[in-house]
Amino acid sequence: MRLLIMGPPGAGKGTQAAVIAQRLGIPHISTGDIFRANVSEGTPLGIEAKRYMDAGEYVPDGVTNAMVRDRLAQADCGPGFLLDGYPRTVEQVGELDGMLKASGVSLDRVIELTVDTDVVVGRLVKRAADQGRSDDTEDVIRRRLEVYAEQTAPLIAVYQSRGLVVRVNGMGDVAEVTSRVLAAVGVDG
Repeated sequence: MRLLIMGPPGAGKGTQAAVIAQRLGIPHISTGDIFRANVSEGTPLGIEAKRYMDAGEYVPDGVTNAMVRDRLAQADCGPGFLLDGYPRTVEQVGELDGMLKASGVSLDRVIELTVDTDVVVGRLVKRAADQGRSDDTEDVIRRRLEVYAEQTAPLIAVYQSRGLVVRVNGMGDVAEVTSRVLAAVGVDG
C-alpha cells in the first residue's frame, strides 16, 4: 500500500504514520528523517542540504526531490510506503507522480488528518513550554497553521480531484485515531 499522510502541525501525523506503517509492514518515510540520514552519512545530497540548513534556509525542491527519489528506490519500499512531509508543493506533487510512474506504481490513498484548531494550538503551546521553546507563542503557532492551510489546500485539491483523499478525524487518543485511519484505508483495525 502506498500512502501519503497530511495534516497541520500538531495533528499527530508523525505518531500516526509510525504506528500505521508498522501495522501495514511498510516504511514510514519522513522528509526530516531523510534529511538527517543524508546529512549524517555525508552523502553528496546531504552535504548540499546541510549548506542550506546551516544558513537557516529551506532545502530547495531539487535536493528534496532527489533525496525522496533515492529513498523510494530502496528495496523496502517495493511493497509500499507511507510518506510524511512530502510533497509540500504542487511542483513536488508532479515530481512524486513522475517517480511513481517510472516505477509503475501510484498512490493508493492520501490520508488527511483533521483536527480542531484550538485543540492543536493548545497541544503545540504545551509542547513548546515542555521543550522550553519560548519562540513558539500562540500567535506564531496560529500563523504556522494558517501557512499550512494556505500551502496545503492546493495539494489536497489535486489529490481530491483524483479521488485519493480520505479525511480522518484526528481528535482523540492515538489508538482511536489509528483505528479510524486503518478503516479509512480499508484495513481492519
